[in-house]
Amino acid sequence: MRNVIWFVLLFGVAVVAALTLGSNDGLVSLYWNSWRVDVSLNLFLLVLLGSCFALVTIIQSVEALISLPRRARLWRQAQRERSAQAALREALADFYSGRYSRAQKAAQKALTIQSQTPDLASDGGFEALVHLMAAHSAHRLQDRRHRDEHLRQALAVAQVQARAQEEGARLLAAEWALEDRDAPRALELLSELNPGVARRTQALRLKLQACRLARLPLEALRTARLLAKHQGFSKSAAQGLLRSLASEVLDSARDLDQLRSLWQQLDGLDRRDVFVAVRAAQRAAALGAPEDGRGWLRPFWDAVSELAEDEREALAEALVQCMPGLGPEWLLRLEQAQQRAPRDASIRYALAHALAERQLWGKARLVLEQCAEDRHLAAAARRRCWLLLADMAQSDGDAERRALCFESAARTH
Repeated sequence: MRNVIWFVLLFGVAVVAALTLGSNDGLVSLYWNSWRVDVSLNLFLLVLLGSCFALVTIIQSVEALISLPRRARLWRQAQRERSAQAALREALADFYSGRYSRAQKAAQKALTIQSQTPDLASDGGFEALVHLMAAHSAHRLQDRRHRDEHLRQALAVAQVQARAQEEGARLLAAEWALEDRDAPRALELLSELNPGVARRTQALRLKLQACRLARLPLEALRTARLLAKHQGFSKSAAQGLLRSLASEVLDSARDLDQLRSLWQQLDGLDRRDVFVAVRAAQRAAALGAPEDGRGWLRPFWDAVSELAEDEREALAEALVQCMPGLGPEWLLRLEQAQQRAPRDASIRYALAHALAERQLWGKARLVLEQCAEDRHLAAAARRRCWLLLADMAQSDGDAERRALCFESAARTH
């Protein structure tokens, strides 16, 4: 198609030239001393055009000849740059193929090519990437000395010329520290990141791992909360992780004051989680403060009918552990909950223990027997009911009934 267009243009020029120059009778007179030369205008124009074309060709030829050394140098530089890039690509291919020794040699080859080419020495980004590739290969080979040396050189170059490579180097160094089980080093490297980088998903993941390794559950919980907001986990995984970390925070309390302080430091979403509140109540009961545990459980019992079945079971078990010193207002609360859900075994289980705590033995024995025979309850809960019935039988002096209760508890599974 292009050739057709050029032929059409050529024919057009020929037609125009024939129409304009064919009837041109003009003359051009040239004088030189006593000489005079008359030529046709058409010939003068053709000679002038040819002279201009020849002059331009000569100028371009001279310029090409003069610039030949520069172009040769640029060609050699391009060849070396292509060789360095090819070595880096080879290192990447070998690394992802699991051939770490070859990857390290290829990265060293790229560094050698760059060092021997002065024009490439100023490319700090490329040099930092090659050092990181060599460091990563050395890390896979458990060669910490060469790994740290390449990392130091990568950071030294990247801090001056390549900020993106510097951030990547620090993140990689933190990841390597975690693999070496060096949590303080990982946290130190992550703390050196600027705020924008520190909020990235990868940085938050590394910080979460470092906090868990360093046994800093509260900081790990806050980091996991940020990751959940950034959608770093699926919804179900985030919920399970947050509950687990909140439980670790509460389990780290060594006395009641520390437990209360940790509870207040938890995020509002964590305090509104049934399972987190259950864990806090169980920890409070273990530290001899069941009243605090009941206080943390009270908001959930006021809306117990809206909870899921597993949440009601956990809530009932936590309340049973916080029974000592139960006030009469709890009886009213549990009876109202039982009226709203008369067939719920978990609520009946908690009510039975509340009746026993308030020493309403007749009603308590009846409800405990129902719970002990209810297959909807967990085996541990039914066993607890049998043991409480055995204690009540012992208080009544009924040794035979006490033995039957113990036998039933032993058979519960």
